[in-house]
Amino acid sequence: MKIIQVVGWSQSGKTTFIKRLIPELEKKGRVAVIKHMGNHDFRLEPAKDTTLFYEAGATMSVGIDGHKTVATQRTTSLDEVLILLSCAGIDYTIIEGFKTRAFPKIVIGDLAVDNCVASDPTVDEVLSLLPRFEDFTPDSTSEETGNKRGRPHEKR
Repeated sequence: MKIIQVVGWSQSGKTTFIKRLIPELEKKGRVAVIKHMGNHDFRLEPAKDTTLFYEAGATMSVGIDGHKTVATQRTTSLDEVLILLSCAGIDYTIIEGFKTRAFPKIVIGDLAVDNCVASDPTVDEVLSLLPRFEDFTPDSTSEETGNKRGRPHEKR
């Protein structure tokens, strides 16, 4: 699974860029997006069954309607979520935020970071740079914990 990390200051245009990138990546494979929510808590809808199951202690609570599936997982580990997505057959995961992680990055705006692959690129430029982004597999050492589970491998 290819990891494409997008970073920048708040209101720099990261979400707008990612919204343009998603349909082009979907032409190449399955795409997931992880958003680092920082200090913003996602609110579960009160008194709904999936919320009640989560509040009762379920590791994961999933709701499926006629159009989508929504899952709430009891983890804040980026590596655990990446493992889940990799095992689900996702080809490309876009990570918005998590600036301190060591993945190669696309920078939107004037943020200075290490491991920058491109600053304010076009979608076409990112597509041409895909080989420079690392592949994640669930069988290597975690950057978060040091345990043997999920970290980027060397570039192909």
